[in-house]
Amino acid sequence: MAAHLEVALVAAERTVWQGQAKIVIARTTDGDVGILPGHAPLLGLLQGGTVQVRTVDDEYFVAAAPDGFISVANDRVSILAENAEMGHDIDLEEARRELEQALAAGLETDDATDEVRLAEARVRAAEQTS
Repeated sequence: MAAHLEVALVAAERTVWQGQAKIVIARTTDGDVGILPGHAPLLGLLQGGTVQVRTVDDEYFVAAAPDGFISVANDRVSILAENAEMGHDIDLEEARRELEQALAAGLETDDATDEVRLAEARVRAAEQTS
């Protein structure tokens, strides 16, 4: 068993973060999951919008990843999301304004619902980072 996890957080167009971690916490459709070295294989759908990582250097970060998948096997964690962004890269006030605008526009379409979910995830990630 490895003493750490190899983690890759990948958005549709780029790798958002890649490195070694002690623990990864994510919310899936089955509930919150904490992943430590030696974790059993897992494939899950992300829900809830944020992923938390504690690196081997004891750095902590939160990323917004509202929709996607998490895969765990052999101490490798892959988080694949259409949209993903590091919480420390998000301007909290701007994210709050975008959420207000998305909510004001309504939830009549799937695209509008996706926009609200992304905005909520960005606000949560920025709040948890600050």
